[in-house]
Amino acid sequence: MHSDPVAVVRSFLEVVRSGVDPSQAGRFMAPTVTAHQVQAEAPAVVERSPQQYAEHVTEMLDAYGRFTLTVDELFGSGEKVHARWTQRGHHVGEVDGLAPTGAPVTQLTSAVYRVVDGLIVEYWIQIDRYGLRAQLER
Repeated sequence: MHSDPVAVVRSFLEVVRSGVDPSQAGRFMAPTVTAHQVQAEAPAVVERSPQQYAEHVTEMLDAYGRFTLTVDELFGSGEKVHARWTQRGHHVGEVDGLAPTGAPVTQLTSAVYRVVDGLIVEYWIQIDRYGLRAQLER
């Protein structure tokens, strides 16, 4: 396992978050991870296990099909790593009550991960939720 926080996050994004192999979440995540959902309308903090995170990625695969995830920016300082990515897929499953249209969907996301002893223990994530909703409703 990588001990460099940037390498840990890069591998996590490439293997798990990308949907390539969500079942590998336990290789990169602590048994309990604090996830800060940074959104102006309803900020939330949830605790996730690697298994729950893997299920979350599987739900995204169900909603958007085999999507691509391109890391646009990745850098770190100490325990914290900033990542920004673009995810492209298609609306193939129900999302927020909206029936699938098959239309292409692009999501822009940024997150800061805190890595301790080679494992992600906490993250703060922002997703362009308005932009996603606008694409789903066209």
